[in-house]
Amino acid sequence: MSDRPRSSQSWMGAAIAAGLFGSAVALSGRLELPLILAGLGAVCLGGWLGGRGRETPPPRPAATAQRHAIAEALLAHVPDPVILVDRRTLVVEANPAARALLPALHQARPLSFALRSPEVLDGVEAVLSSGLPRRVALSTRVPLERTFEVQIGALPMPDGSGVSAVLFLRDLTSARRLEAMRVDFVANASHELRTPLATLIGFIETLQGPARDDAQARERFLEIMRVQALRMTRLIDDLLSLSRIELREHVAPTTVVDLGALARQMVDAQGPPAEARGATVQFADGDGPYPVPGDADELARVIENLIENAVKYGGGHVGVGLSREDDPRLGRRIVLSVTDDGPGIPPEHIPRLTERFYRVDVASSRARGGTGLGLAIVKHSLNRHRGRLAIESTVGQGTIVRVSLPEYGAVAELPRAADQR
Repeated sequence: MSDRPRSSQSWMGAAIAAGLFGSAVALSGRLELPLILAGLGAVCLGGWLGGRGRETPPPRPAATAQRHAIAEALLAHVPDPVILVDRRTLVVEANPAARALLPALHQARPLSFALRSPEVLDGVEAVLSSGLPRRVALSTRVPLERTFEVQIGALPMPDGSGVSAVLFLRDLTSARRLEAMRVDFVANASHELRTPLATLIGFIETLQGPARDDAQARERFLEIMRVQALRMTRLIDDLLSLSRIELREHVAPTTVVDLGALARQMVDAQGPPAEARGATVQFADGDGPYPVPGDADELARVIENLIENAVKYGGGHVGVGLSREDDPRLGRRIVLSVTDDGPGIPPEHIPRLTERFYRVDVASSRARGGTGLGLAIVKHSLNRHRGRLAIESTVGQGTIVRVSLPEYGAVAELPRAADQR
């Protein structure tokens, strides 16, 4: 029974009691004004006392509030994005993972404002109309390419206002990358290993046959075989390194490294090999330090590959420099530049330099020990570090390669990395 009927019954009971009292007094022949006033006072007092304890609404059950708190805590700790929308596809709730993936996601706003995928939006509408669960694929390209499986299910609203839809986004990026890496590894390895393997087999057969007793030919052939075996080793190492980088490409690094210190280490390490080729490497660190969010091993590999390329294919002088720049769109950036005074690169080749196994001069690259994977490793490493790669070259004058990375503490939102221009 509600509070209002109970209060009315209290007043009615008091009035009946006062009426009976007044009737008894009237029958006795002593109806006086003080007695009438006393009866009216009894009515007011009885009604007030009867309804006093029932006007306060009952407190909200503690169990319900506790269940809501537990549900919110569980949602916050789910590592995958979870979104709840009502029957009008307005966002009711979203966990931190969903807000991190979709920064434009806000409560009481349409889901389409943050998630512009017709397949997912159509799936939500279908679930709200039919009540049957659905699975939809979702691919994002900014800031990195990622793949999700979106599981959409119907869920009754807690207040009983209708049916809502819950979206659970399962990240399949790592699984898809691993599958693609397996296919690429087999295809690339079989193609690139065929030549050195054929060379090894040919020299082995020669040593077993016509050159069996020729000591001078044997020494020459063994040296060629050693060079080809080292080439296969470098190729396999680069393929495995590229596969590991691609597997973690969508995971941004969380540690901070000094790019200037890494560049100094790589210049010192590449100095002796460069001198053996008749080249010199000079370093100008500018106004350091240069802190960037990054993986020290991967950034060291990036600098090493750029210096090696400049030494192998450039001229006699290689320069490595560091500087800062303020980009109006990207914010504060640290720029690493590697320059050489070599023959330069024709402009038609520059857009394809970061492709796997692409070489401007295949014979020259293989003769210098190149695998065709150096700049591909650079590109994918910079993708992970939200960096950018720019290559400028003039035939007959040399090449400049610039790597731009966000400075640690920069607040600007970073776009897709390694956008080669």
